[in-house]
Amino acid sequence: MSHYVYIIQSLADDSYYKGYSADPIKRVTQHNEGDCRYTSGKTPWKLVYVELCNSKSDALKREKALKKYSHVYIEVRDASVKILQRSLLQEEARFHSNHPQFFHAEPTCA
Repeated sequence: MSHYVYIIQSLADDSYYKGYSADPIKRVTQHNEGDCRYTSGKTPWKLVYVELCNSKSDALKREKALKKYSHVYIEVRDASVKILQRSLLQEEARFHSNHPQFFHAEPTCA
């Protein structure tokens, strides 16, 4: 069984909720359907972060650590990840344009 920690953000007031789940996608659905008392008044929610952990114990420890993170820290971390992703995509595009022989439109292996 997999164990995850997740962060969701309320689209109603931009607040964050951090939690643990074996199925974070199903859990977000439960949050959005009002099945969770703490988050039911702030629907809808969007998933902004998921992290796979080695064990339930590790996931619960990580959840406790995430709960200490401030709103600003989460937003800065999210922005940093987006900047890094954009930078990696730009680097990949540069490499592709300089080395087209490494990229094939059709599979070459049978």
